[in-house]
Amino acid sequence: MPVPKRKTGKTKRNMRRSHHAMKSPNLTECQSCGDRIVQHRVCPNCGYYNTRIVESVDDE
Repeated sequence: MPVPKRKTGKTKRNMRRSHHAMKSPNLTECQSCGDRIVQHRVCPNCGYYNTRIVESVDDE
């Protein structure tokens, strides 16, 4: 089984891990109610997806 010849340095290790950070979700405005929602999801506020009603939401 291959084994590394030298220890990986801190700089090289950290450069490799530079893409591991968490990113905030990309929010867009709902076209019907204007609420901020995650892209390509049904709006939990009004039930619309891409100008069509997909599920009914009971207003309580």
